[in-house]
Amino acid sequence: MKIDEIIQLSEPEIRQKLEDSLEELQNLKFQHATHQLDNPLLIRGVRRDVARLRTVLNEMDSGIRKPRS
Repeated sequence: MKIDEIIQLSEPEIRQKLEDSLEELQNLKFQHATHQLDNPLLIRGVRRDVARLRTVLNEMDSGIRKPRS
């Protein structure tokens, strides 16, 4: 997910995407630990998505970025 796509979302949508991404990350880590994950690079992509989502939320909380309605 690109930063431009995240900016277009409202704050509740971003929080929902963050929850979904964290759940997906947990599932990917579990699959990796049990040697069922074919592409371990998926973990890196989801981790970066989580970081982008958290960054935008932190910017909204600190007033740097205005939340969309």
